[in-house]
Amino acid sequence: MERKMDKLDIPPIPEFIEMIADTGAGIYACKASVDLFELDKDDLVEQVQDIITVGEFYAHAAGGQIIFT
Repeated sequence: MERKMDKLDIPPIPEFIEMIADTGAGIYACKASVDLFELDKDDLVEQVQDIITVGEFYAHAAGGQIIFT
């Protein structure tokens, strides 16, 4: 059975993250989620630039276009 993601022509998550990083977009992890799951930066993919709060995220994104939150 074909997966739903394949039907949507969306690349696998690792490839998708790489594509986003290659555009120069910033990739950040949500501090609340990281804390909830007891993770740290070493647990995340290398493209994650930092672990930030939602307030810090909106400060980084000021004047820019927010696509995924």
